[in-house]
Amino acid sequence: MSGARVPALLGAVLCVAALTFPAAGGSSAGQASAERVAIFYYPWYSTPARDGGWAHWYVERDGAPVLSTAYLPSRGLYSSSNAKIVGAQMREIAAAGVDTVVVSWWGYGSPENERLPLVVQAAQRAGLSVSIHVEPYRGRTPARAAEDIARLHQEGGFTDFYVYDADRDPATEWAQALEPLAGIRIFGHTTLAGRARASGFDGLYTYDVVTWTSSFFRRLCTQAHAAGLLCIPSVGPGYDARLTTGLQSIRPRNNGATYDRMWKTAVQARADLVAVTSYNEWQEGTQIEPARAQVGRPSYEGAWGRVGVAAQRAYLTATATWAARLDAAAPRQ
Repeated sequence: MSGARVPALLGAVLCVAALTFPAAGGSSAGQASAERVAIFYYPWYSTPARDGGWAHWYVERDGAPVLSTAYLPSRGLYSSSNAKIVGAQMREIAAAGVDTVVVSWWGYGSPENERLPLVVQAAQRAGLSVSIHVEPYRGRTPARAAEDIARLHQEGGFTDFYVYDADRDPATEWAQALEPLAGIRIFGHTTLAGRARASGFDGLYTYDVVTWTSSFFRRLCTQAHAAGLLCIPSVGPGYDARLTTGLQSIRPRNNGATYDRMWKTAVQARADLVAVTSYNEWQEGTQIEPARAQVGRPSYEGAWGRVGVAAQRAYLTATATWAARLDAAAPRQ
């Protein structure tokens, strides 16, 4: 499997499962990627008015729907099929200094796959590249994932793939499945550099901002680089999924201090790329998308001393600041 990326067939009209894709973006073969900051993005939100029902905004408790996010988006409870919303989100992400949107993908036939062309088109207009977050969809095996990755690359021009929960399958199976693939980069969600290398991945990423804290980044990147892998630590503002899962593990935001700490150590760890968890995973409370203040609910008020509209956008502002620091620490090639 080649670590170099091929051109993304700029300007071509491509089709995946009868869906039209614009170019996904990418670097020329043999060139180092100029991308330094990626962000995980979820196109899975639905509303009754636009999509015929709710998806990912509510959970059922005792037979009744309960809002599954403690925070409220400044945009309200939106649909990810709304082109105006997606376009505004991509412009917002680009303005925050992010280079790449890593789109959650749950297999062919999923709502996320159906909405992928919309995201790609909006991202392209905003000057962003698009990578695929290969989630643990039903029936996913290393062989099945490799087939889907090859198809997405061939038909959609995608060149970077993040494989979530890679450790659940044997490294030997990943290595065998990924070996024939060329012209793409595949990053495994694991903290075991030796396992990532044995699996045939080009790099590793952490995603989880609860278990894998910033104190771990330097050691992780040292081990990854020693194994010849790219190191992509994930930074996030906090975590709270109690309304969704009932799990009591949380990471407080501490008015922005948690985000700053993770970013600082990622830069110091000589990360090849930093991935933000997340732009809009509202159910897990890792989002940096603007949130509005409402009585009885948490908000970003007070983050970095900001209030009002400035507070709603505080994490985007901080992302832009840290992206600039990352550039200064390791200039783009």
